[in-house]
Amino acid sequence: MRITALILSAGVLLLAQAAGAGAELVPALTPAHSRLDWIKVSKDKSGFVFAASGKRFVPWGFNYDRDYKFRLLESYWETEWPTVVEDFREMKQLGANLVRVHLQFARFMDAPDRPNRKSLERLGRLIKLAEDTRLYLDLTGLACYRKQDVPAWYDSLGETERWDAQARFWEAVAGRCAGSPAIFCYDLMNEPIVPRGTRNLGDWLTGELAGFTYCQFIALDQAGRSPPEIARQWVAQLAAAIRGRDPRHLITVGLLPNSLEGSPEASGFVPQTIAANLDFICVHLYPKTGGLKDDLKLLQGFGAGKPVVIEEIFPLSCTPPELRQFVEGSRKYAAGWIGFYWGQTPAELSPSSSIGDALTAGWLKLFQELKPN
Repeated sequence: MRITALILSAGVLLLAQAAGAGAELVPALTPAHSRLDWIKVSKDKSGFVFAASGKRFVPWGFNYDRDYKFRLLESYWETEWPTVVEDFREMKQLGANLVRVHLQFARFMDAPDRPNRKSLERLGRLIKLAEDTRLYLDLTGLACYRKQDVPAWYDSLGETERWDAQARFWEAVAGRCAGSPAIFCYDLMNEPIVPRGTRNLGDWLTGELAGFTYCQFIALDQAGRSPPEIARQWVAQLAAAIRGRDPRHLITVGLLPNSLEGSPEASGFVPQTIAANLDFICVHLYPKTGGLKDDLKLLQGFGAGKPVVIEEIFPLSCTPPELRQFVEGSRKYAAGWIGFYWGQTPAELSPSSSIGDALTAGWLKLFQELKPN
């Protein structure tokens, strides 16, 4: 999610039993009024299909993490709900079939064992909107994008207690979403990292970019463990928490491009190590001018016998024609692509003299042209 800040800041660059009881306060949604079909992994594990028809489903959509005013979704989805409705309709008109939303931990958990009922109800309303607009949701959780909003009690937790609180978050969310086919997947966290050595107490987040913090550490002390093993244990615990409430929807995690074994400053989330507890792999990949062949080779490395989705992509470090070349070349290795939409259509962006707006408008034009058949 570094792109969110880079584009406009730089111009050119951009739950245990207690939680269970809390989640049950909001009944799970039922699919009775939905026309959407459920999505599942294809038998050959190369991509996705509609459960009823068996036809191929190619995730093609947008990260809807904030608006063009740099406000996170939860800061306006209650007071400006018509804006959210309009944005979903616009994304659909642009050719999207999926929207990735980012749920802030602090908005959904009032205490380590107490989910926030109001946020879960609002999430239910968002799911109904997705059903009505026929857009699937990639629900990315545990976000701490605004450091000032992260509660002190959460930062003060030790590793075991923090993982337990994170599991309760997912128990509550999965309990709310289990009945709706509009959920494409649960993404455990955006760009998690395993530390090398030790970090200071409470130092769970990485540095900020224009006020946003997109990466988190899942531990503070390596404690003699290998980073891939720590990542495997964390993924297994959170996936189990979801499966206890929702055995059907897909699970993934949004990986940094430096997640392959042997990568410089590796994240520790080796796809081949964590794949057993996931339904598919996600990678965030921004192609670079002069490096498209290397980027395609990197993408191949995320193959772990399961579908691979490029969950973040944008012409941040390359031109739109180069991005077109990359997307077309990546069709052999990727089963889906998710870019960015911040609430402004190409028509609304075109009068602007901002380089960032021009990049976004160029991306949206390319998005419509490259839409899979």
